[in-house]
Amino acid sequence: MTTAIANDRLQKRFEKWDADANGVLERADFQEEAAKIAHGFGKAQESREVQALKDAFNGLFDYLAREAGVGPEGQLTKDQFLQVTGDLIFQSGEANFNRVLGPVVKAIIGICDKNADGQINAEEFEAWLGGIGVNRAEAKEAFQQVDTDNDGELSLEELLAAVREYHFGRLDVELLG
Repeated sequence: MTTAIANDRLQKRFEKWDADANGVLERADFQEEAAKIAHGFGKAQESREVQALKDAFNGLFDYLAREAGVGPEGQLTKDQFLQVTGDLIFQSGEANFNRVLGPVVKAIIGICDKNADGQINAEEFEAWLGGIGVNRAEAKEAFQQVDTDNDGELSLEELLAAVREYHFGRLDVELLG
């Protein structure tokens, strides 16, 4: 994977998460992203599942802000975001990546896991992609790509691996919208 692909994908993530388009990421941008995802799933903002998603996005912001040295009420510039997320994805290892992004992915699982088995089946995955604004027509093919053990269910580990593979340029399924 080229650095250009990784940089392009992280820049797109920055632009998507910069909800107010002011050129910096603030806690409010992460809270807005959680609210958009919840809305996409048709979930009430005060529900337990949505609160878990908000908490997860707040935790992600806290990590990024701490690593960038801006503090919990600070702002991340695009360069800071690119540096910190690039380090998280490409330098700090899979365990740290999973520790930081695991709560966000787990919270999204909690929102779309209709049968409450802790995994995502093909129907739930289609709802996931639709909920984050991804074309649902691509869901079946994407599901097959992400279901690496071919058991018809996506585990937290498979989903986290898919997020990493996306940023490494080895998978074109964007799970975080």
